[in-house]
Amino acid sequence: MREVFDIAIHDISVDFLRMQSLTLEQISKIRSGLASGSLLGLRQKIKTLDLEVDRLEIELEASCLNAIARHQPLAKDLRFFLLILKSLTDLERVGDYAVHIAADLEDLAGDLKPSARGDVLPMLGRLADMLERMSYAYTERDLEAAELVREMDDDIDSLYEQLQRSSLTRILEDPRSLSSSLKINRMARSLERLGDHIVNIAKRIGYWETGKR
Repeated sequence: MREVFDIAIHDISVDFLRMQSLTLEQISKIRSGLASGSLLGLRQKIKTLDLEVDRLEIELEASCLNAIARHQPLAKDLRFFLLILKSLTDLERVGDYAVHIAADLEDLAGDLKPSARGDVLPMLGRLADMLERMSYAYTERDLEAAELVREMDDDIDSLYEQLQRSSLTRILEDPRSLSSSLKINRMARSLERLGDHIVNIAKRIGYWETGKR
């Protein structure tokens, strides 16, 4: 019976890592498109990946609930399922925010100044680093790596504040940039919130391992 349970845990873990990989691919494609200026069709590319994220969310939730009902896990095993179930929503929101960001960038393609591109790229790079570190923390059950993800989010907050100041400066220098600057601010807010969802998962990795919140 334990062998069957362990197989279920393994399969769920593989799909959970696949979800993480898809969200990282979304962020990487957005970053690559912004860096190269190849923004046409970006929203559809990210949306296609998001549909796969949504599919895995539904399948994983069903798999977790079935395993809990069948095996009635306790202690650390139960915390594993809590980690997965609660984190599914976070990864799904990461995917959704990625779609919104891609759509905003595509809309801004003709109005995106180099200075604005320079403000957004570091946030995308840091978020990709956070996702990679979070996946490592999960795979290796590395509490230090999980804590590092939380610390990296401070960089996202700083970059977000910096971008807001830069946008205000652009508006003051050229009032015609108001519309594009507001859209950039909205996009930056999505990036900041995306980071918060990654941190939520990193926190749960610690609870999974230690039982302490």
